[in-house]
Amino acid sequence: MFLSAAHADTGDTAWLLAATALVLLMTPGLALFYGGMVRTKSVLNMLMMSFVSIALVTVVWLAGGYTLAFGDDVGAGLLGDLAHAGMAGLGPASVQGTVPTLLFATFQLTFAIITAALISGAIADRAKFGAWLVFVPVWALLVYVPVAHWVWGPGGWIAHRLGALDFAGGLPVEVTSGASGLALCLVLGPRLGFKKDAMRPHNLPMVIMGAGLLWFGWFGFNAGSAMGANGLAAAVFLNTLAAGCTGLLGWLFVEQKRDGHPTTLGAASGSVAGLVAITPSCGSVSLLGALVVGLAAGVLCSYAVSWKFKLNYDDSLDVVGVHLVGGIVGTLLIGLFAEKAMTHGAEGLFYGGGLAQLGRQAVAVAAVAAYAFAVTYGIGRLLVKAMGFRAAEDQEHTGLDLTVHAETAYDHGVLGHGAPVAHSVLPTAQKVKSQP
Repeated sequence: MFLSAAHADTGDTAWLLAATALVLLMTPGLALFYGGMVRTKSVLNMLMMSFVSIALVTVVWLAGGYTLAFGDDVGAGLLGDLAHAGMAGLGPASVQGTVPTLLFATFQLTFAIITAALISGAIADRAKFGAWLVFVPVWALLVYVPVAHWVWGPGGWIAHRLGALDFAGGLPVEVTSGASGLALCLVLGPRLGFKKDAMRPHNLPMVIMGAGLLWFGWFGFNAGSAMGANGLAAAVFLNTLAAGCTGLLGWLFVEQKRDGHPTTLGAASGSVAGLVAITPSCGSVSLLGALVVGLAAGVLCSYAVSWKFKLNYDDSLDVVGVHLVGGIVGTLLIGLFAEKAMTHGAEGLFYGGGLAQLGRQAVAVAAVAAYAFAVTYGIGRLLVKAMGFRAAEDQEHTGLDLTVHAETAYDHGVLGHGAPVAHSVLPTAQKVKSQP
């Protein structure tokens, strides 16, 4: 752990305080984004999977996650030490760079929270909530924490030995969540009626609101990673805005050309795809590069979301198609568009750097994706054997809101379709007349 005896800079501290709040807001924004995309019978369950991740990951992070990710390397660049387990030794006077260490730790915590919550979209409508409560802390410790150390921790092998670049989380956040989502899709299997029943978003205004909150919070996510109120933060801020815009336009262009209709869901998804892709590259590319990165992600991800129907994996809310593919796009394009003016060293192929940086980026993507997929698949299979991970068929058919949480998001038309709900499902004071 690199601790400085110097005082924290007040301007940098103020900016990182604001950025931390912005990133935390992204998880409620994600809850709305995902909640609007599912059917009415599982809205609250989707919201709960995001909200409970805040509590679960926070406890794990404070207990040992932070020190394992950002503690001094214990060898080979794989993991940090346990010197600060329980946040020991990190008082108000401890400084990381120009900001208080406790603030730095909290900022990094918000990244871990939303990464775990992202995975829930891949298994929407069919996961046991109890199994999710076990999965999240285990996954955070075994997958997110090691990868965060590889990319950002002192001596992490991806940054310090391989030399791959990732400014704000294309590898620890986007690639890990996407690869992990794919693994859980395969563990749980497809939803009832996959490829047969219409499973359209039930509330597109909610989706747009969620996407807007995500975009708002993303400025803290990316520009906050500059760790200061400075010119780099300003450049990253603009790159983030630009890529979100071209991602949105690229997705709508594909929809218009392919389907004849630009959609609200496409606008929301395209903006998120662009933001996903610029996350790793925002501190390495110029404004022109950011525009290209966002556009490439918007176009490619709009096609990638349909792969699940061809390959028969039920990625409910397109975590694989948007976050895995978008994260790969943004991470690899650093190898083409990195500029010395941003990186102060590395250059991409189009700026005279040759293929070396692209090769480093590809190795990092392959290693992180393979590790996240394999470990997540293993965790999922163990949970299936230990307690079951898939909700019962009658619960899935009726909807997880009523059967698991004994609540409904709406007073009327709760189920839309499905079997009547037994009165025993709800407490006496909350009994709801079932719909045919």
